[in-house]
Amino acid sequence: MAAEIPTKAGGLMGQPQQNPLALVQFKLKEVETKFRGWLAKQSLPVEAAVVTTTSAAQGAAIGAFMGTLTGDASSLITPPPNAANFNPDAMASLKQAQALAGGPLIQARNFAVMTGVNAGISCVMKRLRGKEDVQSSMVAAFGSGALFSLVSGMGGPNQATNALTSGLFFALVQGGIFQLGQKFSQPPVEDMYYAKGRSLLSNLGLQNYEKNFKKGLLTDTTLPLLTDSALRDVNIPPGPRLLILDHIERDPELKEKRKSSR
Repeated sequence: MAAEIPTKAGGLMGQPQQNPLALVQFKLKEVETKFRGWLAKQSLPVEAAVVTTTSAAQGAAIGAFMGTLTGDASSLITPPPNAANFNPDAMASLKQAQALAGGPLIQARNFAVMTGVNAGISCVMKRLRGKEDVQSSMVAAFGSGALFSLVSGMGGPNQATNALTSGLFFALVQGGIFQLGQKFSQPPVEDMYYAKGRSLLSNLGLQNYEKNFKKGLLTDTTLPLLTDSALRDVNIPPGPRLLILDHIERDPELKEKRKSSR
């Protein structure tokens, strides 16, 4: 048997070697696309539960990593022996510092609550309202801030009031960040006609086909009218076509427009 001769690029003669990193990225993207397609077909409770769980797991990992870097500083913040005589506001500040300076487990819990609740509420709001805007973002932030306050034990003895104020603070910050992001990331004027289509493709992990939409002039106003043949005409493969049409059929706003146009 003749020996296989490697090329200069490191592969075999006539068989260029594939980039392992690019192959892994492609496989991960493929798995993500399949997962998003499956998730889009699930009922609202299932989708919300999966999104909340996965986001909470990611938040817990980030929190644990940050807690490892900062160390357990909470052990250094202990109330003095005569803490009972302290002003309630001073004790509240001390508890707040303890909640924010915990070790890996404490930080993992805090981040899991914030990210999980935020993602879960955002998922529900987006499914119910059919869009993602500053109102939905602020509602999600309020929920995550309020629950974070209750779980972490921040604030004074009146937990309900403190949860409310923490939720409002989170909502205002999130709303401001959302508005700034919208202001500085405005697409070109011509892309405004493809905003909903871009969001649809992004949710399904099919953003690579945005250029196909633009090439076929499939603007947002045409979304309720899309058919398999129209998507085929702009060279979108069968699998993505099925995901796009199924998403349109499940979207309340697009579904209603599709019915009224018939």
